[in-house]
Amino acid sequence: MNWDDTSPAPEDATEGRLVAADADGEDQAVEAALRPKSLGEFVGQERVREQLDLVLRAARQRGATADHVLLSGAPGLGKTTLSMIIAAEMGAPIRITSGPAIQHAGDLAAILSSLQEGEVLFLDEIHRMSRPAEEMLYMAMEDFRVDVIVGKGPGATAIPLELPPFTLVGATTRAGLLPPPLRDRFGFTAHMEFYEPSELRRVVDRSASLLEVDVDAEGAAEIAGRSRGTPRIANRLLRRVRDYAQVKADGRITREIAAAALGVYEVDERGLDRLDRAVLTALLKLFGGGPVGLSTLAVAVGEERETVEEVAEPFLVREGLLARTPRGRVATPAAWAHLGLTPPAPAPGGAGQQDLFGA
Repeated sequence: MNWDDTSPAPEDATEGRLVAADADGEDQAVEAALRPKSLGEFVGQERVREQLDLVLRAARQRGATADHVLLSGAPGLGKTTLSMIIAAEMGAPIRITSGPAIQHAGDLAAILSSLQEGEVLFLDEIHRMSRPAEEMLYMAMEDFRVDVIVGKGPGATAIPLELPPFTLVGATTRAGLLPPPLRDRFGFTAHMEFYEPSELRRVVDRSASLLEVDVDAEGAAEIAGRSRGTPRIANRLLRRVRDYAQVKADGRITREIAAAALGVYEVDERGLDRLDRAVLTALLKLFGGGPVGLSTLAVAVGEERETVEEVAEPFLVREGLLARTPRGRVATPAAWAHLGLTPPAPAPGGAGQQDLFGA
C-alpha cells in the first residue's frame, strides 16, 4: 500500500467518505502491515522509482548522504511511504514531522540539532511551515548550519550551530505554494501521478495477499476501477468489500460481490460517491447543466461552499464531468451520460452548453 499523511479537508468534510484520499484512524492502524519496505515492492510511479533509485544508488556508492528530496502530488499516492523507503535504502533512521507542527524557528532548530549523521527528516505538508522556520531551513539544507538567536533587541546574538549531514524529504500537496528559494534547494524533485487501473489492481492483489483475503482477478479489477487512481482508496475499498464478502457470501471476492458491496457503500463504477452524485444531480436537474455559481450549487446540495469546491469538484473536473468557467460551473456531456440523462436542446440563436464543448 502506498499512502501519505495529509492535511484535513475543510471542516472535516471528508470524514466518513469511503473515497476520501486522506488517512483516517483505520488506515493508520493497518498501514504498518501493508506499507512497502523497498523500491522493488513499491507499486506504480515507475518514472519516479527509476529516478530515485539512481539518486540513492549513487549516494551509497559515494558513501555520502542522499540529496534532499521533494515529493509532490495528491493525497494517498505514496509520499510518506517513499520517504520511509529512502531511509531504508540508505540504511538510516527517519524522523517524521509536519509543516503545521513547526510554528517557530526554535521548533525547527530543536529538531535539526538532534539529528544524527545521515538521518532522514521527513517534513509533511512542507508548504504549511511558518516563514521564520522556512528561512532557517534554507541555511540548514545548503550549509548544514543554523544560527540560533539568543536574547532580544539590540543585545541579541546569533550563535552558529553546525549540523551533521542529513537528508530532508519534503512532501506537499500544493507545490505551487512553495517559495522558489526553498524549492531550488532540493536536489531531486518528483511529482506523484494518479495510478492507472492496472497498477491499482496490483496494489489490490498485494494488499489482499497480506491481509489473507481471497480475491479473484475480476474482483480486484472491479475494486481498482472504483478507486479514483489512489492506492489508499483502493485499500480502503478492499477492506470494506472483504467485510461484505465475509458476512454476505463465502468470503471470496468476485466481480459480482465487489460490485454489490460497493453499491451498499454508494461508490459507483467510476468511483463517485453520494456527495459527487449529489453535486452532479443538482447541476443537471435543477440548473439544466449550468452555468451556475458555486455558492448556489453548494446551497442546492446542502453543503458548505468549501466542501463542494475542495472535496467534490477536483475529482469531477479530473474525470471530465464538470468544468469551471468564468460564468460558473458547467456539466459536460459525459456528466449527462453518466447519470443517464438527456441534455436540454440549446436555445435558438444562443450558445448552448454543448457549444461550450464543441458538441
